[in-house]
Amino acid sequence: MMIDLPLFNARVKKASFSFFSLAVLVSPTFAEDRKPNVLFIAVDDLASSLGCYGDVLAKTPHIDRLAASGVRFDRAYNQLPLCNPTRASVMTGLRPDQIKVYDLDRHFREEVPDAVTLSQQFMKAGYFAGRVGKIYHYNVPASIGTDGFDDPPSWQLTVNPIGRDKDEEHLIFNAEPHRKISGALSWLAADGTDEEQTDGMIATEAIKLMKEKKDEPFFLGVGFFRPHTPYVAPKKYFEMHPLEDMRLPYAPEGDRDDVPVAGFAHNNPVPNYSLEKPILLKALQAYHASVSFIDAQIGRMLDALDELKLADDTIVVFWSDHGYHLGEHNGVWQKRTLFEQAAAAPLIFRVPGAKGNGQSSPRVVEFVDIYPTVMEAAGLENPSGLAGKSLMPLMEDPIAEWDSNAVTQILRPADDRLPEPVMGCSIRTERWRYTEWAEGKSGVELYDHYTDPMEFQNLAIDPDETAKAAIERLRPLLRAKASGKIPTTPFNQPRL
Repeated sequence: MMIDLPLFNARVKKASFSFFSLAVLVSPTFAEDRKPNVLFIAVDDLASSLGCYGDVLAKTPHIDRLAASGVRFDRAYNQLPLCNPTRASVMTGLRPDQIKVYDLDRHFREEVPDAVTLSQQFMKAGYFAGRVGKIYHYNVPASIGTDGFDDPPSWQLTVNPIGRDKDEEHLIFNAEPHRKISGALSWLAADGTDEEQTDGMIATEAIKLMKEKKDEPFFLGVGFFRPHTPYVAPKKYFEMHPLEDMRLPYAPEGDRDDVPVAGFAHNNPVPNYSLEKPILLKALQAYHASVSFIDAQIGRMLDALDELKLADDTIVVFWSDHGYHLGEHNGVWQKRTLFEQAAAAPLIFRVPGAKGNGQSSPRVVEFVDIYPTVMEAAGLENPSGLAGKSLMPLMEDPIAEWDSNAVTQILRPADDRLPEPVMGCSIRTERWRYTEWAEGKSGVELYDHYTDPMEFQNLAIDPDETAKAAIERLRPLLRAKASGKIPTTPFNQPRL
């Protein structure tokens, strides 16, 4: 991913008023005779590979126009960069340590059977709640066309399209034949139209539901499967991204030398899967093509909101379940790391009438904040016990003073590198990323984003006085926040 670093590192001046003054904010107004709709859009394995996030290779005009009419959160962090845990966390508003979901095989209701999910809250308020595609976890592409790892109480209606991409899996190129296409760098420049692909069908079915429910309030979860591997998109999207434009990301020689063994995912232990550069460039092309394909489907839904005259009465939430590596750190691909590329993910809110629309926020926010934000934006009362807090103050003033920190974690299974499972936890503030593996027993990392936004130099190896002070301040906050027990101490301060 090619990032415009000056844009990425832009510093915003402090707001001239305190955070606490934002408690009395006027909520956005909607038509008096109806409740606001919610269009809740999830994209699978989407890095910040979007024009609005500064990616110079991206061709994403529709997501960019959504960002231009809403608030783009430039520092939004998921709680665990793996599909099932992060989706369960978003929908319950709870951290992984609260729901005890760290992998792909455990359902959150095993730990919190009475949890009321975000969409359930809207059903309780008299809304229709429906799902099209992937909101909770699915094995991709194996579970396309099924309910996947869904949560039936969360919906009144579910729609599971299945397109020609499932029929044409035998045509997919797999750069790593020893792996399944679900986890390998694999792709297909497909024949046919957008509407024949599963994700094109998802947009079509979502638009149908919008039309059917336009006269009643709805919460519509729409989840796309791409750009998750295999990267599949119609050929025209590959043509939009010529191979000669692709570039692998820069990393200095020896970039991996100061990173603990646990810092690299068990499924990506060697640089670039030992693949040659021409193959990697084709994988980049396929990934960007898939992103542009999804962008077009989102554009269709945004157009439908306008045509149905629903745009002014619909809250639009756009998020990716986590970030994604495209060769950073000398050849890291996909997810399951605590580096910036996996921990950060796109997040855009468009709340009609919000004063911050058309701006971006540099504040550090978390995906557990999505649940309370949607609730408050719709005028619903948030339940007690949620792990996050509403971002509505930032929807009104994106540079408002904010208690900016976010925790992301990942569980490493035991393997030939690690004799026992290791939990990694990382806290991100506006300046620092501090990471502990097994509470420091398996390694520690510290990166200064003021001087090192790509996280090349681990300052925890030989910390100076500034780095030592940062570690002393961040360590207790990280350990408390990961468990949901926020300390009421001087550590919990903004702008660390």
